[in-house]
Amino acid sequence: MSNVTYKYATVLVAIENLRSEGYNVDFNLEENCLICGINKYTVDDFEIEQVYRYEGDSNPSDQATVYGIASKDGLKGILVTAYGAYTDSMSSAMLRKLALKND
Repeated sequence: MSNVTYKYATVLVAIENLRSEGYNVDFNLEENCLICGINKYTVDDFEIEQVYRYEGDSNPSDQATVYGIASKDGLKGILVTAYGAYTDSMSSAMLRKLALKND
């Protein structure tokens, strides 16, 4: 997985640039998998290739993370998560997979 970066000025710009790099589907997060259409991807079925984190200027609830994800069956897409929105219901395996790594 790539380290966390702040390459783009906004979440929207990050999404637009990921789209231009071929990340053309939208992933949604469930408790223990990612969903794209009728397909479900467990933590072993995808890799996080790019991560961009954004922090709100004055409100921590404005934080978001944008993930560029590649599934093992060839899909490339985007997952956007809001700060703390999903952690209560997410499996520990998914929490570890989506954990931000700073070097």
